[in-house]
Amino acid sequence: MERIPILRMGPFLIVSIQVDMHDRLALTLQADLAARISETGARGLLLDISSLEVVDSFIGRMISDIAGTSRVLDAETVVVGIQPAVAITLVELGLSLPGVRTALNVEKGMALLRAATADARQWDAAAGSETSSENADGSAAM
Repeated sequence: MERIPILRMGPFLIVSIQVDMHDRLALTLQADLAARISETGARGLLLDISSLEVVDSFIGRMISDIAGTSRVLDAETVVVGIQPAVAITLVELGLSLPGVRTALNVEKGMALLRAATADARQWDAAAGSETSSENADGSAAM
């Protein structure tokens, strides 16, 4: 079965779609990404679609679903390389891709992921310091 490679770079997963995306491949990619995020504890996903010249409503919805699944698994998603014709098609189809962050290219996408995960780490650290001030029985520590 055809699969799209998923690369790991530190706390991030990187996927560059270099083939024509069909429905079965999109579903396989979604399942593979969910499994890899869960296995690796990845904090972010960069999805490069710069080679896609055509995105239909199903593929557009799958991109949104991938981002949603990633978010549930505590990973940020950034989609990069959207071609102008693809952007126009997505808008014409009425697909707004809620929750999907986008960047012009891989470099800007990685910077966006780093910033988003740094914000999440600061939030986690603040939440951890609040809970660390409690005793095992839930009473406040002095």
